[in-house]
Amino acid sequence: MDFAIAEGLQRFDAGAQGEHKLIRGFEPVLTRSWHYLLHPGLRRAVEDFLVQEREGVRGYAEEARGMLPYRKD
Repeated sequence: MDFAIAEGLQRFDAGAQGEHKLIRGFEPVLTRSWHYLLHPGLRRAVEDFLVQEREGVRGYAEEARGMLPYRKD
């Protein structure tokens, strides 16, 4: 982070996951990954799981934004 500030970088990627990043002021950002699962049964199972998980992840991100150490007005 010090390097990013010293070099005037506009963005710093703190990586995925980690509640410990909230206290440092890193706002949660939803990410994506692209995978292709060859086995049809596994692919369908993962698709079903992701549909169910998506809502929970979005809710968690919103809740986490409320725990940031600064306010956006």
